[in-house]
Amino acid sequence: MQTRKYLVGLCALVLIILAACAPAPTATPVPPMATPVPPTVAPTQAPTTAPTTAPTVAPTATVVPPTATSVPAAFPLTLTDDAGRSVTLQAAPKRVVSLAPSNTEAVYALGKGDLLVGVTEYCDYPPEAKQKPKIGGYTKIDLEKVVGLTPDLVLATNIHVKTIVPELEKRGLTVFAIEPQSVSEVIAKLATFGKLLDANDQASKLTAQLKSRMDAVTSKVATAKTKPRVFYEIDKTLYTAGPGSFIDDLLVKAGANNIASDAKSQYPQLSPEVVIAKDPEVILLGDMNYGETPEQVKARPGWANITAVKTNRVIPITDENLIARPGPRIIDGLELIARAVYPELFK
Repeated sequence: MQTRKYLVGLCALVLIILAACAPAPTATPVPPMATPVPPTVAPTQAPTTAPTTAPTVAPTATVVPPTATSVPAAFPLTLTDDAGRSVTLQAAPKRVVSLAPSNTEAVYALGKGDLLVGVTEYCDYPPEAKQKPKIGGYTKIDLEKVVGLTPDLVLATNIHVKTIVPELEKRGLTVFAIEPQSVSEVIAKLATFGKLLDANDQASKLTAQLKSRMDAVTSKVATAKTKPRVFYEIDKTLYTAGPGSFIDDLLVKAGANNIASDAKSQYPQLSPEVVIAKDPEVILLGDMNYGETPEQVKARPGWANITAVKTNRVIPITDENLIARPGPRIIDGLELIARAVYPELFK
């Protein structure tokens, strides 16, 4: 979710789990959201200019600054994280390390970016996050570097629970895992961030803003008479978002009819024949920044008869992190998809 490598890594994990009853795929894709070490694939050259069909959506993530009337949280504070672990913070943290881009964005959105003393190499938003000390990649964390930063709170995700979290705890660090599974959970988890970071007022305001925007989208698309068939392409080997996945929830809330809604896994790999047979009316290219273009899609064998191709509705996603990263900018992603699926409703 977190970056493109996460999503393909998640696809790979699902396939590993199913290996006993299904052959492993020959293709090795690359995106992010929560799982094992992703395959290493060098991204191809991205287009020098974005196709004219790309929807233009400026990120509008709201940062809520601290207020003078903020009510301090009660510490010591004990909360249950998303791995089911009971975690206690003795005092409001002053030094925080984030192991995921989504967590980093949430900290900044609550006006607490100054607490961050370490982030991953993929933490690229807001721009100032790039200036923070790096503690490794999303799954390959430099444990000793984290320890050396002396954080009093480490924000992890479920992907870190089995390996990274125990090692950090052995070294005396307090670790809290946050892993929202849906758009609504992303918004709800801001309250948890608020408690952990002593930013309850900021979290309450941001939650209200994001929920209002989400409700505005779902209300508007609910007026549509039909739901267009949509194919979300994670990469050119045709991995996509299936039922129960984070991206599928986005598609549903945006009023789309996901052509992979009947898949048997959260991130299935479709065959070209299946995509053609499903005949999507809109194709969203989540791999645009990795070299795929509408022109390349249109040139694929047999794809000329797909409705989305015939009607020129192959739409590149210019910033996949708005969709693949479960952070506070997710409502930007929801609005982007809704505009792509229902341009007539969002003029």
